[in-house]
Amino acid sequence: MKKDEAIKILGGSISSAANAVGISYQAVAKWPEKLSPRIADRVIAAKIRLEKDNQPEHTHA
Repeated sequence: MKKDEAIKILGGSISSAANAVGISYQAVAKWPEKLSPRIADRVIAAKIRLEKDNQPEHTHA
């Protein structure tokens, strides 16, 4: 995965990506252009978490 793709997935800015992954702006800024599998896995996990957080809650009657 490429850095710009990961940032786009996580909201489109370095700040939004950092918040989603739970790291600093500076840490995201230092990511290499081609992400390691470890960083890519964190991006994917953060994306899944963001999607779940944005789903409406189901209430049981």
